[in-house]
Amino acid sequence: QVQLGESGGGLVQDGGSLKLSCTASGRTFSNYAMGWFRQAPGKEREFVAGIAKSGGTTYYVDSVKGRFTISRDNAKNTVYLQMNSPKPEDTAVYFCAAAQRHYASRVSEYNYWGQGTQVTVSS
Repeated sequence: QVQLGESGGGLVQDGGSLKLSCTASGRTFSNYAMGWFRQAPGKEREFVAGIAKSGGTTYYVDSVKGRFTISRDNAKNTVYLQMNSPKPEDTAVYFCAAAQRHYASRVSEYNYWGQGTQVTVSS
């Protein structure tokens, strides 16, 4: 069992920056691929970014490429999402998730989820 807890959400202005963190406990963090997802009201949960167990491979949904950066610190059991130049359409609840595989980009591939943190981007 892995427990995940997100932090760092809040209100940010269009073009500002925000950094989300997700800390894991319970199992060996480096055994899991990690991902960030988001869900806006009335929409399905969407993959945002993923990072392989080793941190050597990252992947992003096209809409955030060049603006968001996912990273992980296995020594701190933490994965981050640096959000630069966020836009109003990035407003959503952001979830981190852990997958028992090298890399994952689909909701169905993730085994553990955090409770989410709200990000609101004002124009």
